[in-house]
Amino acid sequence: MNTHIVVVMGVAGTGKTTVGPLVAQALGVPYAEGDDFHPPANIAKMSAGTPLDDADRAPWLDAIGDWARGRAEAEAGAGGVVSCSALKRAYRDRLRAAAPGTVVFLHLTGDRELIADRMAARKGHFMTTRLLDSQFATLEPLEADEAGVVVDVTPEAAVIAERAVAALRRL
Repeated sequence: MNTHIVVVMGVAGTGKTTVGPLVAQALGVPYAEGDDFHPPANIAKMSAGTPLDDADRAPWLDAIGDWARGRAEAEAGAGGVVSCSALKRAYRDRLRAAAPGTVVFLHLTGDRELIADRMAARKGHFMTTRLLDSQFATLEPLEADEAGVVVDVTPEAAVIAERAVAALRRL
């Protein structure tokens, strides 16, 4: 897995930012926080409770794709882990096109009520629970022809990461 780019995907509140670094550490590769790739206008829009549209997401996805390509092209394919909601197949296709043959997905999934509770408990994040329904409405789960694994987010983060790494290594 050290030569792959693992995109930790899922709706807001599934723990991408918590689980992603744990997975990266276990795989011995760098981690990048997907939220850091958002232009300021996107963060302002989401902070105001307005969902992003495809046009808003395009530069964000391209920036993550550029990071993935850089990691994939590094000496001996350095690999990496990056968080990115990647809710639609078209978004995942765009990320795969940026670094062909190296991108795999870790889809963190869980019950809406659990995720909403976790979102409500976190402090200082721009994404509010007001946007959770739009996230679930937009979500297109991984399809059979997409390289990736699905992991439930009910247990604690360390258990989720352990299960994710084991599943990724079986790919």
